[in-house]
Amino acid sequence: MPWDEQNTLERFDDSHLDRLNMAGALLSATGWIDRLARLVAIDTAFPPGDGCAPFTDALQDLFAPLGFGLRRVELPESLWRSRSATECRVNLVASRRTGRPVCSIPCHVNTAPPGAGWTRPPLALTRQGSRLFGRGTVDMKGAIIALWAALRTADAVGLPLRFDPLLLFTTEAESGCFPGLRHLTEQGLLEGHVLCLNGSAAPRIWAGCLGSFELEVRISRCALAAEGHGAARAMRPILAALDDLQTALAQRESRLPAPPEQGSEPLRPNLSIISVGAETEPDGKEPLGVLVLKRRFTADEGFCAALDELKACVEQAIREAGCRCTVECRVLRRLDPVADPDQGPNWPSWQRALSWGFGFSAGSFRRCGGPGGTALGFVQQAGIKEILLGGLLRPGQPPHAPDEYTTVEDVEALARSVLAYLADLPGVPDPC
Repeated sequence: MPWDEQNTLERFDDSHLDRLNMAGALLSATGWIDRLARLVAIDTAFPPGDGCAPFTDALQDLFAPLGFGLRRVELPESLWRSRSATECRVNLVASRRTGRPVCSIPCHVNTAPPGAGWTRPPLALTRQGSRLFGRGTVDMKGAIIALWAALRTADAVGLPLRFDPLLLFTTEAESGCFPGLRHLTEQGLLEGHVLCLNGSAAPRIWAGCLGSFELEVRISRCALAAEGHGAARAMRPILAALDDLQTALAQRESRLPAPPEQGSEPLRPNLSIISVGAETEPDGKEPLGVLVLKRRFTADEGFCAALDELKACVEQAIREAGCRCTVECRVLRRLDPVADPDQGPNWPSWQRALSWGFGFSAGSFRRCGGPGGTALGFVQQAGIKEILLGGLLRPGQPPHAPDEYTTVEDVEALARSVLAYLADLPGVPDPC
């Protein structure tokens, strides 16, 4: 359905509709496809991620002419240094202050390595009909360009904004701990509420996500009371106890509804075993058993309770097996859950904006959660509760797949959505 035929626009007066329609018509004339091609051509895969500097230069060229002041925030080396990356990691913060309430828009700039299976050059934008192929077209260089096009057209038609956009371009590491956004959050650089554009192009109301942590369990100086077979033998009762815990977790529910394509069951906490192995003690005298576990937990459970339950499971299994062991547990990674990000004052406006941009009907929206693996838990822990989510990933489209592509229509639909959300329209309540 054309944007100017949406029933939800009836509440706005003609002068603002004229400006919105004019801005929408100008999107294709901004030259955004050429600018997306420049971004795709820069290799920002991590590892190695050595395209950080040229990509930052490209962002400067895009947003400085729109009146944004840009500053670089270098990450502490301890957060990103690895054997596969030597170039410093830089976050770019772009702000344009007019005294309006702030909407923080984080965009990660790293992409997955191209990998095998591509039939087109991954670091060149290839157009086939309306499809645009290239690494990062969906996640998330295409979204960055949609954001730029929205701001560019708003300036072109003189459309005032009700928010001051605060753009946070973050570089992340292969550890999965999102050091870039986490560092900016810990530095207090996020403000207002958050609009995140690395989600799906679907009528979804994001209800939050599970948290997760990885736990390393090291078993040493171990003997069975009767047999003395060491750490390797002690693994057996531990693995059996973990299997029982997995079964128990599968019976628990969360308040998070699953995406519609996954059925009507709610998301559940779970436990998985990442690796089971053995190492040699530093003194070389005794084998060392090593387990790495991943536990997804709900906001209601909380990190501490989930961790204590997992540790207790391991310790009880050892006691019941009659083992005398030294057990050391260490949390390797932790991502906190996101709870009720849609309960703030701005979600209804974002939902209407998505309808205007993509043509979604009001009745097609469904509330759904995610399994976790996001830095947005850090954002909520810092006190920013409302997080809006949209993006370019179509349901059923694998993220980071070979021949990654978006479409001209989806990029411009996301740009229209961002434009409509940020625009200062009468009848939209002032944000809290």
